[in-house]
Amino acid sequence: MKRLDYFLKRLFLAVIVLFSISLITFVIARVLPSDPAAAWVGSRPTPEQIAKARVDLGLDQPLYIQYLRYLGSIFRGDLGTSIKTHQPILRDLSTYLPATLELVFTAILLAVIVGVPLGVLSGAAKGSLFDHITRLVSIAGVSIPTFWLGLLLQLFFFSHLGLLPLGGRISNEIALNHPVTHLSGFYLLDTLFTGNMAAFRDALQHLILPAFTLATYPIALAIRMTRSTMIEILNERYILAARISGIPERIVLFVLALKNAIVPTLTVLGLSFVYSLTGAILIEVIFSWPGLGTYITNAVLTIDFPVIVSVTLVVTVFYVVINLLMDLLQAALDPRITLQ
Repeated sequence: MKRLDYFLKRLFLAVIVLFSISLITFVIARVLPSDPAAAWVGSRPTPEQIAKARVDLGLDQPLYIQYLRYLGSIFRGDLGTSIKTHQPILRDLSTYLPATLELVFTAILLAVIVGVPLGVLSGAAKGSLFDHITRLVSIAGVSIPTFWLGLLLQLFFFSHLGLLPLGGRISNEIALNHPVTHLSGFYLLDTLFTGNMAAFRDALQHLILPAFTLATYPIALAIRMTRSTMIEILNERYILAARISGIPERIVLFVLALKNAIVPTLTVLGLSFVYSLTGAILIEVIFSWPGLGTYITNAVLTIDFPVIVSVTLVVTVFYVVINLLMDLLQAALDPRITLQ
């Protein structure tokens, strides 16, 4: 009952947050010094075409009427139409969003696989050479600009070694000879489900560099957070008792201690997911990755305000949902945490 009350309370707050974000972004997009009607018509529009476009787009209505119409469209599951592509925004998002999510999910998975074990071992070996090296790696991961790291990886693995592709999501040759059947929009999953192993290998090669570049910051955070909590947990009496009783050290570290140490790390990784979702914009530009970052960048350059508002709303939904899931997961892992 208490969890249901907590969920309903957070759901109400989420609605308030989404409403506020939609209002703020809507107003900002409308007051920008641009003419969406002229952009909708295209190059060299006539005054008559612009006037007709303003009526068709509802721009001749008062601002509050436009916003109410926009809210009504959202409740109907319609995010509007892009001024640049003249396509429904939901259709564009179905193409661009899975590409970004595949990149972000891979980065967070790398943070869990690499960052958490390194943090556990570093905390267990506090003060050792391994600990110092791991801490140095985590500091570098937080400090190094992602755009510089991405360019450096391209220079080394593409220009010098020729091992990995420079950018893009899949090679043109593979796209022609072994086209990907779009099921979920996640190329790795789609190619596996359809048995298209040539496209799977090629998509994996294209994913490595941008995913690793995006994962450096979450990996560093996971290392630092896991290490600090492990140092505290390993001094608890139940850990000392487990060691005295002869329980193998790997069980002590990765089962008994990590179960409690992972809770704050999950919070950091949850926030890192949303950070990566927005931080992927620059990485997608560097690696020519056709994702949400490319979509919103083009929208900003062309003042495509329906896209700007819709993408901001989608990212906010992810932020709210991930935060709620992390709170519920923490409460499930640690009974000492109460939901209020």
